[in-house]
Amino acid sequence: MQAGHFFARNISLNAANPAMKIKPLALLFAITPGLAGAAEIPLLEEILVTAPRNHLPPLSATLLPHAAIERSRASTSDTASLLRDIPGVSLYGAGGVSSLPSIHGLADDRLRIKLDGMDLIASCPNHMNPVLSYIDPSNLETLEVYAGIAPVSSGGDAIGGTILAESRAPEFAAPGQQSITKGEVGAFYRSNNQARGANVSATHATDRFSISYSGAGSQADNYTAGDDFKTYDFTGRIGHTLPRDEVGSTAYETRNHALRLALKNDNHLFEARLGYQDMPFQLYPNQRMDMLDNTQKSLNLRHQGRYDWGKLETRIYHEQVDHFMDFGADKRFWYGTDSGGSTALDGSPCAPIGTTCAAGMPMYTEGKTTGVIVKADIPLTSKDRLRVGGEVQQYRLDDWWPPSGAGMWPGTFWNINDGERDRAALFGEWQSRQHTDWMTLLGARVEQVKMNAGEVVGYNPANMMSNQARDAAAFNARDRRKTDNNLDLTALARYTADANLDIEFGFAHKERSPNVYERYTWSTWQMAALMNNFVGDGNGYLGDIDLKPEKSNKIAATFNWHADDNAWTFKVTPHYAEVSDYIDAVQWNAATNLPAAPATDSFSVLKYVNQSARIYGIDLSGQMPLATTDWGAFALNGLLNYTKGKNRDTGDGLYNIMPLNAKLALTHKQAGWDNSIEWLLVTAKDDVSDMRNEIKTPGYGLVNLRGSHAWKRVRVDFGVENLFDKFYYLPTGGAYAGQGTTMTNPALPNYPQWGTAVPGMGRSIYAGLNVKF
Repeated sequence: MQAGHFFARNISLNAANPAMKIKPLALLFAITPGLAGAAEIPLLEEILVTAPRNHLPPLSATLLPHAAIERSRASTSDTASLLRDIPGVSLYGAGGVSSLPSIHGLADDRLRIKLDGMDLIASCPNHMNPVLSYIDPSNLETLEVYAGIAPVSSGGDAIGGTILAESRAPEFAAPGQQSITKGEVGAFYRSNNQARGANVSATHATDRFSISYSGAGSQADNYTAGDDFKTYDFTGRIGHTLPRDEVGSTAYETRNHALRLALKNDNHLFEARLGYQDMPFQLYPNQRMDMLDNTQKSLNLRHQGRYDWGKLETRIYHEQVDHFMDFGADKRFWYGTDSGGSTALDGSPCAPIGTTCAAGMPMYTEGKTTGVIVKADIPLTSKDRLRVGGEVQQYRLDDWWPPSGAGMWPGTFWNINDGERDRAALFGEWQSRQHTDWMTLLGARVEQVKMNAGEVVGYNPANMMSNQARDAAAFNARDRRKTDNNLDLTALARYTADANLDIEFGFAHKERSPNVYERYTWSTWQMAALMNNFVGDGNGYLGDIDLKPEKSNKIAATFNWHADDNAWTFKVTPHYAEVSDYIDAVQWNAATNLPAAPATDSFSVLKYVNQSARIYGIDLSGQMPLATTDWGAFALNGLLNYTKGKNRDTGDGLYNIMPLNAKLALTHKQAGWDNSIEWLLVTAKDDVSDMRNEIKTPGYGLVNLRGSHAWKRVRVDFGVENLFDKFYYLPTGGAYAGQGTTMTNPALPNYPQWGTAVPGMGRSIYAGLNVKF
């Protein structure tokens, strides 16, 4: 794991001032028994943001402001990794810029993740293009996370928390003043994987009109672990080998562009944002395939108006994604008997393409998302506020695999044909402060999700060995139209016990409908099923048209002790949730098309099913100043996260639950200097999902050193991650499939074989420079 340099803020109300004070996250405790390692939470200056007293986010909400993001971007190109220092958040390992955030063990489509207000969807059978992969850290203004009880106004169709990512807001010249022209250029380098990149932004604005551009590009080679973790060198490609400490398929290259136009007229703001991503490749160490092209185009139109009765916001957005996958440079490309057959360590080039020779396995996905959001914020009285709104979204998905030879011949395999997922929602939320010591929030959201998919066909309908004809016929004979009517409810209360303690407790009922791949992937054929996998565990997955929406009932509380001036803070958030119709998976027998006994120590094919789950845990965070001397200000920050997840039907562990982990940082500030030494501590992962043959990982500890200096227009960041070059496995990084014969589950001596987790990154030295003009 490449530990980033991340910062988070706690949000609390100053009882003597009707403004919000945003303070740094911080720590709590000394070393926890059984942990060893490194944390990353530098002490940050206080930020004061004025806001009405009765318009407060939950105590469990955490804001990552732009100042914190600036300190982090030299050490990571993965925007999701900026969330690592937020209580309750962990990351599923994926591509170099596409980690999947997890809140209290719930990730991916179970979270509501919005980018500049747009509700976007990953269009890929491996979810290689998640929402946060479409914005570079250099263009990010803020990240806000609702990890406890998420208000219904923050989004629906999710049972976990909410993550709101915002790019830089439009800037205007002061009224009556001359226009402004400004910009920024930057570059970075990281030693372990030779990651390098640059960013540029420019703005020109009058007091009524603003235009700005931001662009960023980054690329990296494979990274190396702290030690050897393989006993083989081959990749499946003749003449190409990898050192035994090199983590195959971790290279990437990406380019992002954004153009923003804004017009301000009295109390109205009109804004248009155009986004474009060109990602030539992003390889995956825990998937059978690699992304070899991803093009995204987005248009985001917004109007915000302030009226005597309140504020109204309207947003219209559209996104188109064209996605292509095949085997990357570290995975076998040639298949079939003419290439050497399944036992060959390296596939030999062959011709002609046909029943005995296959050239890769091309896979195409096209996704289109269009949405409209209208919401109003209405102060009813000095003590009451009403938020109401509505949303509609239309999503279309096609996923097809052209013939490439051997078993993938002679026709096109339609994984998803004319997939549809349409949402319509209405919500209302009432926030009240009837007493100076109490604030309450009540919300309800009703949502309808309509889904459908067209008929499918396999590569070869006459091939009885792979059940393509049987499975397609059964799928096509079904009524595939589904309509779900979902309901979200939230109730939250905050009590200010005294000047040093705030208490918040709440309940949330949340519902989420299955995504298109969970409902409409249809083939039991092992090779096809292996290509449908969101979680990187090496298994194949089969959908179920009859899946029901997940329904979560969650209770959570937050106790926030703090100094009168927030010089020290200590926050505790216990949480407990039960999920009915939780979408888990069972072992599936392709021959009988029925459930089977779980496989042991091997990859397998599973089918999504509704079961039930229980998830509970606790988040701790805090900070404390140590001393202020002539040498600067010293402080101690940190956090601890514990989450436990169980399948209530089987008693099995839930997949990819981060084990007990803690972070601790000693920070130093002096003038423009901001330095820290950090420890990250993670216990062994022994509680795993047996059904998915999840791999156990040992505990570890890492040490990071970080420094930065900021002048008025120049900023320099530098540091060393994993200072002692520690070898470790990523607890939520999935199974290693970064090289070899990945199309199938090969017999020895071929790889990947079950049992190797994806290792984290070894020592890496980084540096970044940004100049404003």
